[in-house]
Amino acid sequence: MQNRGPQLLAAGSLPANNAAGKTDGAVLAFDFGQKRIGVAVGNLGLGLAHPLATISSMNTVEQFETIFQLIREWQPVLLVVGLPLHADGIEHELTRQSRRFARRLEGRFGIHTVLVDERHTSIDASLALREAGVKGRKQKPMLDQVAAQLILQSYFDGNDATA
Repeated sequence: MQNRGPQLLAAGSLPANNAAGKTDGAVLAFDFGQKRIGVAVGNLGLGLAHPLATISSMNTVEQFETIFQLIREWQPVLLVVGLPLHADGIEHELTRQSRRFARRLEGRFGIHTVLVDERHTSIDASLALREAGVKGRKQKPMLDQVAAQLILQSYFDGNDATA
Protein backbone atom coordinates (compact mmCIF):
# COMPACT_ATOMS: atom_id res chain seq x y z
CA MET A 1 0.00 0.00 0.00
CA GLN A 2 1.29 3.44 -0.93
CA ASN A 3 1.89 5.99 1.84
CA ARG A 4 -0.34 8.99 1.21
CA GLY A 5 1.05 11.26 3.92
CA PRO A 6 0.00 11.81 7.50
CA GLN A 7 -2.94 9.82 8.75
CA LEU A 8 -5.64 10.77 11.21
CA LEU A 9 -5.76 8.19 13.95
CA ALA A 10 -8.87 6.60 15.36
CA ALA A 11 -9.32 6.89 19.12
CA GLY A 12 -7.15 4.44 21.00
CA SER A 13 -5.17 3.37 17.96
CA LEU A 14 -1.54 3.59 16.99
CA PRO A 15 -0.36 3.98 13.42
CA ALA A 16 0.21 0.70 11.61
CA ASN A 17 3.90 1.51 11.27
CA ASN A 18 4.16 3.22 14.65
CA ALA A 19 7.51 4.90 14.08
CA ALA A 20 8.59 1.92 11.96
CA GLY A 21 7.63 -0.49 14.76
CA LYS A 22 9.67 1.30 17.41
CA THR A 23 8.52 1.27 20.99
CA ASP A 24 11.05 3.82 22.20
CA GLY A 25 12.44 7.08 20.96
CA ALA A 26 11.64 10.77 20.97
CA VAL A 27 8.42 12.17 19.54
CA LEU A 28 7.89 15.82 18.63
CA ALA A 29 4.37 17.25 18.55
CA PHE A 30 3.19 20.46 16.95
CA ASP A 31 0.24 22.75 17.65
CA PHE A 32 0.14 24.57 14.31
CA GLY A 33 -1.23 28.09 14.20
CA GLN A 34 -1.12 31.00 11.81
CA LYS A 35 0.89 33.15 14.25
CA ARG A 36 2.74 30.57 16.35
CA ILE A 37 3.62 26.88 16.40
CA GLY A 38 3.78 25.19 19.77
CA VAL A 39 6.18 22.27 20.13
CA ALA A 40 6.24 19.49 22.72
CA VAL A 41 8.51 16.49 23.18
CA GLY A 42 7.99 13.07 24.67
CA ASN A 43 9.24 9.52 24.52
CA LEU A 44 7.34 6.54 23.11
CA GLY A 45 8.61 4.27 25.89
CA LEU A 46 7.69 6.60 28.75
CA GLY A 47 4.52 8.04 27.26
CA LEU A 48 5.02 11.42 28.91
CA ALA A 49 4.82 14.73 27.05
CA HIS A 50 6.56 17.99 27.99
CA PRO A 51 6.25 21.51 26.55
CA LEU A 52 9.36 22.40 24.57
CA ALA A 53 9.21 25.59 22.50
CA THR A 54 7.09 28.16 20.74
CA ILE A 55 8.04 29.10 17.20
CA SER A 56 6.88 32.69 16.70
CA SER A 57 8.31 33.50 13.29
CA MET A 58 5.79 34.29 10.55
CA ASN A 59 8.38 33.37 7.92
CA THR A 60 7.93 29.76 6.73
CA VAL A 61 11.65 29.38 5.96
CA GLU A 62 12.56 30.41 9.51
CA GLN A 63 9.86 28.15 10.97
CA PHE A 64 11.22 25.11 9.14
CA GLU A 65 14.81 26.02 10.06
CA THR A 66 13.81 26.05 13.73
CA ILE A 67 11.98 22.74 13.29
CA PHE A 68 15.06 21.30 11.55
CA GLN A 69 17.19 22.32 14.55
CA LEU A 70 14.73 20.66 16.96
CA ILE A 71 14.69 17.50 14.85
CA ARG A 72 18.49 17.44 14.73
CA GLU A 73 18.66 17.88 18.51
CA TRP A 74 15.93 15.40 19.52
CA GLN A 75 16.21 12.84 16.66
CA PRO A 76 12.49 11.96 16.80
CA VAL A 77 11.17 8.66 15.47
CA LEU A 78 7.67 10.12 15.04
CA LEU A 79 6.02 13.51 14.53
CA VAL A 80 2.52 14.36 15.74
CA VAL A 81 0.49 17.32 14.46
CA GLY A 82 -2.70 18.56 16.06
CA LEU A 83 -5.69 18.69 13.74
CA PRO A 84 -8.07 21.51 14.64
CA LEU A 85 -11.77 20.86 14.04
CA HIS A 86 -14.96 22.62 15.03
CA ALA A 87 -16.60 21.15 18.13
CA ASP A 88 -18.97 19.16 15.89
CA GLY A 89 -16.04 17.65 13.96
CA ILE A 90 -16.45 19.83 10.87
CA GLU A 91 -13.22 20.92 9.19
CA HIS A 92 -12.30 24.56 8.54
CA GLU A 93 -9.46 26.56 6.96
CA LEU A 94 -6.96 25.91 9.78
CA THR A 95 -7.72 22.19 9.44
CA ARG A 96 -6.55 22.33 5.83
CA GLN A 97 -3.46 24.33 6.76
CA SER A 98 -2.59 21.87 9.54
CA ARG A 99 -2.90 18.92 7.14
CA ARG A 100 -0.59 20.71 4.70
CA PHE A 101 1.90 21.44 7.50
CA ALA A 102 1.90 17.74 8.48
CA ARG A 103 2.50 16.68 4.85
CA ARG A 104 5.36 19.17 4.57
CA LEU A 105 6.97 17.85 7.77
CA GLU A 106 6.79 14.26 6.59
CA GLY A 107 8.00 15.10 3.09
CA ARG A 108 10.83 17.37 4.18
CA PHE A 109 12.19 15.35 7.08
CA GLY A 110 11.21 11.80 6.10
CA ILE A 111 9.77 11.07 9.55
CA HIS A 112 6.40 9.37 9.88
CA THR A 113 3.80 11.98 10.85
CA VAL A 114 0.35 11.45 12.32
CA LEU A 115 -2.55 13.82 12.86
CA VAL A 116 -4.31 13.99 16.22
CA ASP A 117 -7.66 15.60 16.99
CA GLU A 118 -6.89 18.74 18.96
CA ARG A 119 -10.35 20.06 19.74
CA HIS A 120 -10.30 22.14 22.92
CA THR A 121 -6.54 21.81 23.58
CA SER A 122 -5.95 25.59 23.59
CA ILE A 123 -8.79 26.03 26.08
CA ASP A 124 -7.48 23.19 28.23
CA ALA A 125 -3.93 24.59 28.02
CA SER A 126 -5.15 28.02 29.15
CA LEU A 127 -7.03 26.45 32.08
CA ALA A 128 -3.96 24.42 33.09
CA LEU A 129 -1.76 27.52 32.99
CA ARG A 130 -4.31 29.50 34.99
CA GLU A 131 -4.38 26.74 37.62
CA ALA A 132 -0.57 26.96 37.74
CA GLY A 133 -0.85 30.71 38.46
CA VAL A 134 -0.05 31.94 34.95
CA LYS A 135 -2.81 34.30 33.90
CA GLY A 136 -3.71 36.73 31.14
CA ARG A 137 -0.99 37.94 28.81
CA LYS A 138 1.67 35.96 30.70
CA GLN A 139 0.19 32.81 29.11
CA LYS A 140 0.93 33.91 25.54
CA PRO A 141 4.59 32.78 25.34
CA MET A 142 3.79 29.27 26.59
CA LEU A 143 0.16 28.59 25.61
CA ASP A 144 0.95 26.96 22.26
CA GLN A 145 3.65 24.66 23.64
CA VAL A 146 1.33 23.54 26.44
CA ALA A 147 -1.36 22.87 23.81
CA ALA A 148 1.24 20.79 21.89
CA GLN A 149 1.97 18.94 25.14
CA LEU A 150 -1.73 18.11 25.52
CA ILE A 151 -1.89 16.91 21.89
CA LEU A 152 1.10 14.63 22.43
CA GLN A 153 -0.17 13.35 25.77
CA SER A 154 -3.50 12.57 24.11
CA TYR A 155 -1.62 10.57 21.49
CA PHE A 156 0.29 8.67 24.19
CA ASP A 157 -2.89 8.03 26.17
CA GLY A 158 -4.64 6.66 23.09
CA ASN A 159 -7.44 9.24 23.22
CA ASP A 160 -6.15 11.03 20.22
CA ALA A 161 -8.56 11.33 17.34
CA THR A 162 -11.73 10.48 15.55
CA ALA A 163 -11.78 8.75 12.21
